[in-house]
Amino acid sequence: MRKKFNVTILGAGTGVPLKNRQAPGLVVQTDKTLLLLDSGSGAAYQIAKAGFKYYRFDHLFYSHYAHPDHINDLAELIFANGCFDPPRSRELTVYGPKGIKSFFKKLTALYPVLKKVNYPVKIQELEQIQIMIDDIMIESKPLSHQQNACLGYRIEYEGKSLIYSGDTDYCESLIDLARKGDLLVVECSFPDGYKVEGHLTPGEVGEIATRAEVKKVILTHLYPLCDQYDVVSQVKKKFGGEVIRAEDLMSVTI
Repeated sequence: MRKKFNVTILGAGTGVPLKNRQAPGLVVQTDKTLLLLDSGSGAAYQIAKAGFKYYRFDHLFYSHYAHPDHINDLAELIFANGCFDPPRSRELTVYGPKGIKSFFKKLTALYPVLKKVNYPVKIQELEQIQIMIDDIMIESKPLSHQQNACLGYRIEYEGKSLIYSGDTDYCESLIDLARKGDLLVVECSFPDGYKVEGHLTPGEVGEIATRAEVKKVILTHLYPLCDQYDVVSQVKKKFGGEVIRAEDLMSVTI
């Protein structure tokens, strides 16, 4: 029987509140393990809508902490795990780029209740590193996002690979991270012709995907302007593989 390796898009949006698109968040699910990648505003509630239990996640990975649309619900998840039924006892590990320990210290100063939870919270800073969780390999690489500490992640399981860009501009490290990947979940913030520093356009996504030789691309982190353009077709001008426009609560098997 084929092993389970799925990704669920909790939110395909940005920091702009929209009725049909929540802030960024991904669930990666294997037979034994659940991983959460980013949890912007509303992601904790999207977890429930997607059919998952917030207390089942022991490993939370963050691309960056400089912008609230990727990390706002970290406080919500820690609070929920400590205060509601069933109360948590096992360790919760939070991973992110250099500086996330300082960020977390400030977060608990802002919300002292987070210091009172009856379970251990471990904060682990990552740079360019590989770690194992159960039988999953997670690789992180620093990416380029407006001079902020930012990581992309590659997750490998049973010979398949998922790559998540978080927020990034065009950079060689993302191409290296995505090399021959099965699925690249990549930000595509603005249409071609509307380039914003620190973010990707469809043409850039297509070039990255082609150079990295990935099999499939999911476009996420879509600003409202993307709704006025066929960003999938713009990507396909430079990439011959499958391209999917992310929708909230979409689930894809890798």
